[in-house]
Amino acid sequence: MQKLDKINDMRAAAAALRQGGRRVALVPTAGALHAGHASLIRLARETGAAVVVSAFVNPLQFGPSEDLAKYPRTPSSDALLAEKEGVDVLFAPSVEEMYPKGFSTHLQEEVISKHLCGIARPALFRGMLTCWMKLFNIVRPDTVVMGEKDAQQVAVVRKAVADLLLPVELLTGPAVRDADGLVVSARNSYLTPTQREETLAVHAALRKAREMVDAGVKSADRLVAEVTHLIAAKRRLRVIYISVVDRHTMEQLREVVPGQCLMAISYWVDEVRLTDSMPL
Repeated sequence: MQKLDKINDMRAAAAALRQGGRRVALVPTAGALHAGHASLIRLARETGAAVVVSAFVNPLQFGPSEDLAKYPRTPSSDALLAEKEGVDVLFAPSVEEMYPKGFSTHLQEEVISKHLCGIARPALFRGMLTCWMKLFNIVRPDTVVMGEKDAQQVAVVRKAVADLLLPVELLTGPAVRDADGLVVSARNSYLTPTQREETLAVHAALRKAREMVDAGVKSADRLVAEVTHLIAAKRRLRVIYISVVDRHTMEQLREVVPGQCLMAISYWVDEVRLTDSMPL
């Protein structure tokens, strides 16, 4: 496995793979690689492509009061996981490499990004898209592999790819959960055992919503009310949003459309902000 931190080296490595007859699959990450990332790497490998994993904590998508400084950075364990999973190239550039002095161009999707996390974290999708478009131009992947855990991010990137006619295929892999049901996330490392125990109410509430839909409930308001009630029983949890949305546009729905919508949740566990979602 090659470990690179310079843009020109990454471009040369990707070009060499293509010249050797390989397709290239990119798995963009913020590092702190975990079981969810491993599942995406395996999905990328199943395409038969050479796999490039980017590991970059992107400052553009953090607001001034968010957790950029303490976001987990684990370069040694990232390299071990990537090598174990058969990654061809691990690209871990510095902030200065990605955003040299004088950088001033940003990319914004104007519709899907305005809902849900786009309200609570206005810098998130503008910063994410800017970074990912740079990565697309550096690596020139045939395929980009994303996790369905970040459902709104998937929708925003899919729209940008379509609008800008980017020659990439998007593949998505399902969210990965730990044995207790908590969706795998780098920010889980912030949680104390007590906090983690309380977060399990969120997955239980999502399962309850899906059971209600399976039993014939269509009213989004009824589902949101039930899930809010279950989560509110935990004193450490504070809801930012709970919404039943179209999985492609992220627009709020009044009624469940089976197979076309999901319930999205963002919440605080004391000072830790987490998200979760479940298809309905």
